[in-house]
Amino acid sequence: MPYLSGEDAVKELRRALSNPNVQSDPLRYRNTITKVIRVMSQGVDVSGLFPEMVKACATVDIVQKKLVYVFLCSYASLNPQLSLLVINTLRKDCQDANPMVRSLALRNMTNLRLPGLAEYVEQPLTVGLRDRAACVRRVAVLGWAKLHNLQPQAEIDAAVVNELYSLLRDSDPVVMVNCLRALEEILKDEGGVAINKNITHHLLNRLKECDVWGQCDVLRVLERYRPQTEGELFDILSLLDSCLTCAHPPVMAATLRLFLCLSAGLPSVCQSALERACGPLLAACGSNSREMRFTALAHVQLMMQSVPGLLGAHYKRFFCGYAEPAFIKQRKMQVLVELVNDENVSMLLDELKGYCTDVDPDTAQAAISAIGRIGRSYSDKCLDILTGLLGLRQEHITSAVVQTFRDLVWVCPQCSDVVCAALQGCEETLQDDQGRQALLWLLGVYGERVATAPYVLEGFIDGVRAEVSVSVKLELLAAALRLFLSRPAETQDMLGRLLHYCIEEERDMCVRDQALLYYRLLQCGPEQARRVVEARRSDPALGVLIGRPLQPIDAWAHGFNTLQPLSTAAATPDSSTRGILPKSKSFLSASAVEEGDFLCVVKLMPCQMLPVNSPQSLQAALQLVNIQTMAFTPPNALPWKVYLYTHTQPAPDSTSAECTLVLAELLYSSDTPDSSRITVKQKPRDSAALSGFLCILTAVLNTVSAECKL
Repeated sequence: MPYLSGEDAVKELRRALSNPNVQSDPLRYRNTITKVIRVMSQGVDVSGLFPEMVKACATVDIVQKKLVYVFLCSYASLNPQLSLLVINTLRKDCQDANPMVRSLALRNMTNLRLPGLAEYVEQPLTVGLRDRAACVRRVAVLGWAKLHNLQPQAEIDAAVVNELYSLLRDSDPVVMVNCLRALEEILKDEGGVAINKNITHHLLNRLKECDVWGQCDVLRVLERYRPQTEGELFDILSLLDSCLTCAHPPVMAATLRLFLCLSAGLPSVCQSALERACGPLLAACGSNSREMRFTALAHVQLMMQSVPGLLGAHYKRFFCGYAEPAFIKQRKMQVLVELVNDENVSMLLDELKGYCTDVDPDTAQAAISAIGRIGRSYSDKCLDILTGLLGLRQEHITSAVVQTFRDLVWVCPQCSDVVCAALQGCEETLQDDQGRQALLWLLGVYGERVATAPYVLEGFIDGVRAEVSVSVKLELLAAALRLFLSRPAETQDMLGRLLHYCIEEERDMCVRDQALLYYRLLQCGPEQARRVVEARRSDPALGVLIGRPLQPIDAWAHGFNTLQPLSTAAATPDSSTRGILPKSKSFLSASAVEEGDFLCVVKLMPCQMLPVNSPQSLQAALQLVNIQTMAFTPPNALPWKVYLYTHTQPAPDSTSAECTLVLAELLYSSDTPDSSRITVKQKPRDSAALSGFLCILTAVLNTVSAECKL
């Protein structure tokens, strides 16, 4: 056909379909219908050919029937009246001697999705459930699910449901699996398929007859069954044991999830199941499919929350390949950090050192961050690598190293001498905000050990008018004040210039208010200012915050083999945090959340006391997660209050680049003998900020309370 516009093509096809000579020649007629489908696939609106295509469905040519049914299902909703003309032809085809024609007619009869179609479809579907051909029964079973989806308010006849339950024992495994899928859809409001002992054992015995996705569906449904005796439990686990080592990762993952679900109260059985699944899981980590590799790595991280050394002997399997995408490399590095021990630390550090010069900046920074986390246990070896990377004088590498230094000295204060010596000249390379913030924090806290600290700060202060980052300005104010308290003669003039600019000329209210606070604080005297603003370099009492305690397997088993491990943020700490909050069970429970003012009242469980007798420890713990304290009442006052604020970063998928300011009041009162209350009031721009803030605050309070109790 020569090139024609959309309207001309439709007119030409209409003439061809209406031509008696074309209709009398089966081959030409089929070729014309093929052209209609081709034009339709190109985006041309061919709905005007609907009457001609309805006539074309009355044929014995199966190929022509398939082509016409594709057209009719695409445009049936636009022509509901004419579509009813096809019903008689479809019902006639449902009685054809050829099972292919019968299954094709049933499938397309339910795919028309017309509101008044139910009364015409129910009888053929009921007959199809008893058809002698398996291909017809497969279509008829799914047809009932489609019919229910088309009319969700209408009730399916109980006889049909019983018929579907009986077909679970069909000789064809596809029919059996389709029955499970159909019953899940039809009985969704009732909780899905009712699983009893007989159905469970029948499905388990026929599991190997199903294909990969059929096995996954069966295993997913079996999670609802609870064995009545321990003997029955072990009989089921014995039947499933071979599936744990299946070569197909979906079947292995579904089987392992079922294992963990059934044996939740038997830790040794869960441990054994995880060990059995290591082989297929490692094979999936080396799959040719990037998606499969990423999914397997995410599930490996999930398992390592409970059994960190499970894959310790196979750490080389997680070395990164040159051609692998960045998101897989970063996941592998996160796994490698968890597998470090005294025997392999040298080899792992050498491997990670090679990734630090990767052409992708994100991969290089992730490798540097991984070395920093290993440095919490092997500080000497990691510091040699990190200080050597500073000699490369590359912006993104220097920034990542300085941020890693900041996090490392908080956890390991014995590293501060080496870090301070390595900071010389870093300011010349740093350009990004995160790196400069980290450098300013280090200069403010350890400024008396860095000979060039006043000169570096003076360079920042001289360029403060051109600075666009509010975070850098706030960090610069804090660093300048802290350095003044330790080296007043060298920094007095520059601090005065900085405060004058921030108070008189700065437009950002946060920076201006912070400068006013520091100015008025200095008026109270150096000693008073030192007590308020001098940063804590480290606190051995807060060591519980570092590291992640092992979680029980049942804490994450419900998310295994789901999308949750893929969507959950990585376990790597953010570069702006100093320490890792443990994922321990919290003693806080939200009792009320009101939309609008975002008022949240949190109850402390009985016998738990908030350590208000040491507000400095609480303040230091909150600073670890970037929650700042503005003021608090004296330690022994009741009720005891502390006023908090923080900034939340926008979500990665958010179109807005603005941060959310969270203001909070934490009120502690022990008036009631059975419990205490903490009231957190804040009004952010979104509820996600409230949720994240409460989770972090809960973890901090829980940890500090446990430390004080010890």
